[in-house]
Amino acid sequence: MSIREVQIADDTIRLGQFLKLAGLADNGGHAKDLIEAGDVTVNGRTEVRRGRQLRVGDVVAVGGEKARLTTAD
Repeated sequence: MSIREVQIADDTIRLGQFLKLAGLADNGGHAKDLIEAGDVTVNGRTEVRRGRQLRVGDVVAVGGEKARLTTAD
């Protein structure tokens, strides 16, 4: 399974925001629903906090899709 690289401008981003940016959620409500349903993992562990701060290198997965945070050098 391939991991999509998603660049962010800062060093951190909230999980809900990242799901939208990475195209793993259609909008904020969809992101919230995915998280509350336990369908989202961060680095292989289920995450239920929408405000969870993600850092460069973290891998977020929803279903069969994965995305890794990167930053512009």
